[in-house]
This record gives sequence, C-alpha cells and structure tokens, in this order.
Amino acid sequence: MNRVPRWRVALGIAVLGGMAYLLASFAPIYFRNLELQHYVSDLTHSSASSQQSDDLLRTRVLTRARQLDLPVMEDNVRIVHSQDGMRIDVRYFVRVDLPGYTVDLHFYPGAGSQ
Repeated sequence: MNRVPRWRVALGIAVLGGMAYLLASFAPIYFRNLELQHYVSDLTHSSASSQQSDDLLRTRVLTRARQLDLPVMEDNVRIVHSQDGMRIDVRYFVRVDLPGYTVDLHFYPGAGSQ
C-alpha cells in the first residue's frame, strides 16, 4: 500500500485552510450585497414606491445599505424614470484587507419595474 507523504497532506490542509479563510472573508459581503439587491428589486416593483420622490427612495436604499453595513453613498444611487417604469441602480465597492493583499470588490445591484 502506498502512503501519501506527510508534506503533501500538510500542503493540502494548508490550501484548504486558505480557501476557508477566503470564503469566510468574502461570503458575508456577497450575502449582504444579495440582500441589498433583493431590497432594491422589491422597491422597484412596489406600486407605492413609484409615487415616492427620488430623494425618499434614495434615502430608503441608503438606510438599508447602512443596516447591512455596506459603504453606499448618496451619489452611488441612481434613479431613472421612464415610460416603462422606474429603475434603481446602486454602484459601490468594498475594500477587503487580507494579509499581504488588498482587494476591492465592486458591486452593481439594480432593478427595474418593467
């Protein structure tokens, strides 16, 4: 029976540990972005929202983003009205500092009421 060298086992465990660390670092951010995406989609499909001012809609999106601890600023929220309905687009990024490396994750949640 062939035995796997210990260094290979250690290397495999280190790689799996690194992948688990990255997953733990990135997954919460992606899940919070998904929650914001659902909120924006619900907002655009609500008949009451079409009657609200752009400032109020923007404030609602910013409030939800703050609740989710996402760095969305007022100028990151764009609201467009057309004959087809309303569209809300949010553009922002989250900076993640990893040991020895920094990455910016860019997000573009948006939805329209068509």
